[in-house]
Amino acid sequence: MEITLPQAYLLGLIGLLGVIAVVVGRQVWRVRQLEGRLGDLERRCRAADATAADLYELGSVQLEKRLYAQATATLKQARGRLAGEPQEARALIENALGFALATQQKHGEAVVHYRAALKARPAYPVALNNLAFSLEKQQKQGEAVELYRQVLGLEPGNRTAGRRLKLLDPGQTA
Repeated sequence: MEITLPQAYLLGLIGLLGVIAVVVGRQVWRVRQLEGRLGDLERRCRAADATAADLYELGSVQLEKRLYAQATATLKQARGRLAGEPQEARALIENALGFALATQQKHGEAVVHYRAALKARPAYPVALNNLAFSLEKQQKQGEAVELYRQVLGLEPGNRTAGRRLKLLDPGQTA
């Protein structure tokens, strides 16, 4: 059986539409799942006994959904409930709070939280990268370069630090 050009075109179009349907279906499923998780976490965190971990999880979902102002408020609440929690928890919450502020172009405030995260966990490559980026935005390229070098000292294959360092210091071999 020989396929004519219009038939081949139609089969190709059907195949393309099938792929698009799968991609859109996966995205809808992911969004619905995230919405459900957000609703569950919001209900759990309304209680006065919500833990820092609960609030951190809610803040993380809010960040994922790009609800930056809400995430900032939630993560500030989480930071207020850190009593007795390990330093690792403080580092995670402070870094996430810094990120929420940086996404709102509040780099000065973000720097404060990134530094607090690094005080809690000095060898924290994600916080170092985030701090360096916010310093870049504040036109403090020298400090940013040093921080990116620190990241590469901790994680030689860190692509973010390598790319940013090449942009800021083109003579640098990362």
